[in-house]
Amino acid sequence: MAQAWRVVDRIDTDEGLLDLRQRGETDFLITIANRVLMNSSANRSEIVLAELACASLKRTSKPRVLVGGLGMGFTLKAALDHLPVDAEVVVAELNPIMVTWCQGPIARLTGGVVDDQRVTVVIADVAELIGKAATKGKEQRFDAIILDLYEGPYEGDQGRGEYLYGKRALGLSRAALKTGGIFAVWAEDPDQAFEKRLQMAGFSVVRQRPGRGGRRHVVYIARKTDK
Repeated sequence: MAQAWRVVDRIDTDEGLLDLRQRGETDFLITIANRVLMNSSANRSEIVLAELACASLKRTSKPRVLVGGLGMGFTLKAALDHLPVDAEVVVAELNPIMVTWCQGPIARLTGGVVDDQRVTVVIADVAELIGKAATKGKEQRFDAIILDLYEGPYEGDQGRGEYLYGKRALGLSRAALKTGGIFAVWAEDPDQAFEKRLQMAGFSVVRQRPGRGGRRHVVYIARKTDK
């Protein structure tokens, strides 16, 4: 008989209760208003997202990477595993409780990557950091921007996601990247409209669906072109 989930910690948010749940020793779940956001045993697309985004940066001197969304830290760990020791990784996270969980109850899942000397966690909206990098000069630009947010782009989204995935937002992301920089985005499903917006904004686009069988999410790897 399968073990029941137990609530380890929870906090009230504008979107409902944000819960950290545990089953057994290493099985964790994060939910909001009873909607599953992430599962410690289902993270292949998040890992591939960061691996592909950072693959070309292993030999880059002092690369700067922006990660939108801390989650359980799997995306961050995958990025760090593919970056040199002099890299700078900025993580934008809206809720400080996620940092507390990654330093506490779920730190074992990723070896405590939040405390890696290369990492700076900023409690802020990633769109704000992208906007600053786009307007503050070349020294503030990133080699890669990785968006691992639980509501990725989808066709017809004119609300919450427009400020990250709309035409103007993509223009800012492009401006926030160095020449040839990577804009990597996680999505639940393929979205041709989003792909077209990326191309119009000056990116070359590759779409992948990691894994085999089961629910396969989408990873977009977009490279800044010389548009």
